[in-house]
Amino acid sequence: MAYTVKQIATALGAEAFGAVDLPVSAVAEPAMAGPEDLALAMSPKYAEGLSQGQARAAMLWAGADWQAMGLEAAIVAPRPRYAMSGLSAMMDKGEGFGTGIHPSAVIDPTAEIGADVAIGPLAVIGAGARIGAGSVIGPQCYIGAGAVLGAGAFLREGVRLAARVTIGARFFAHPGAVVGSDGFSFVTPEPSGVEKARATLGDQGEVASQSWVRIHSLGSVSIGDDVELGANSCIDRGTVRDTRIGDRVKFDNLVHIGHNVVIGNDCLICGQVGIAGSTQVGNNVVLAGQTGVSDNLFIGDNVITGGATKVMSNVPAGRVMLGYPAVKMDSHIESYKALRRLPRLFRDVAAIQKAVFKSDKSD
Repeated sequence: MAYTVKQIATALGAEAFGAVDLPVSAVAEPAMAGPEDLALAMSPKYAEGLSQGQARAAMLWAGADWQAMGLEAAIVAPRPRYAMSGLSAMMDKGEGFGTGIHPSAVIDPTAEIGADVAIGPLAVIGAGARIGAGSVIGPQCYIGAGAVLGAGAFLREGVRLAARVTIGARFFAHPGAVVGSDGFSFVTPEPSGVEKARATLGDQGEVASQSWVRIHSLGSVSIGDDVELGANSCIDRGTVRDTRIGDRVKFDNLVHIGHNVVIGNDCLICGQVGIAGSTQVGNNVVLAGQTGVSDNLFIGDNVITGGATKVMSNVPAGRVMLGYPAVKMDSHIESYKALRRLPRLFRDVAAIQKAVFKSDKSD
């Protein structure tokens, strides 16, 4: 679908300049843009590529001289990267799953399917499941017995929602995501070496071989509105109560959320993050890629962790953390600087020792 420059600017709350009736059918990087593409040159360093492409219109930064760049039209937004969210939504051509219910889908007669729901090939909908109006269930998806999926959901290929999970409106799940897998809870008949090591901070004591026995997960998963779950991410069901995810939480790919975890609203959970069981995470928390969080901890509101941080104790609200074990980011950086200076320090100490030794011999 094509839009005019004016239509795009109006939808984004941005300003349009020049030939605002020019048609735009796609977006492109400046050097690769064609005559009907909107070039994305949202900072001066990207504008250099405009001369290599054929763009007639571009999205630019505030104050850019679009005419000097040889453009016929321009869109200027006060926060261009934020405007990209609306622009990308307008230009997204979708996954092409089609409409209606595919004849190969298996739907239990007791399932409740809302109005205008699309269900793709080989999808399975369990007994008593409820799917909200306007949802799209992609190919090979599975929705278990008694699961509830709110209106406007979009499940990409191969998403699995286990029995009894409850999910709010506008849920978006990428391929292979799993909600409601069993928690990783196992126990031994007698206290294990792991329990002893944890209690003593390292000493297992006398250890006898034992077999692990499953603790079944009797809870489920409750998820709020406007949550996005990345590809191959997993959220485990609770042991007795539900694992709970708040509103507007965004998960990247390959994230694992353990049983009984509680996550607040508006959190950003990046790739390969793992949160162990029964940890509570506040609102507006950002966990950078490969952050690991131990079990039974509390992370306060507005906490940010740097990449590969390992959180092993409670974190107060507002802290920025880094390292293994996690400490305040400025403390970690100072420690790292000191660590880098150690070789020079050792050389200086060795030189002083050598000088003192020579001085002693001369005496």
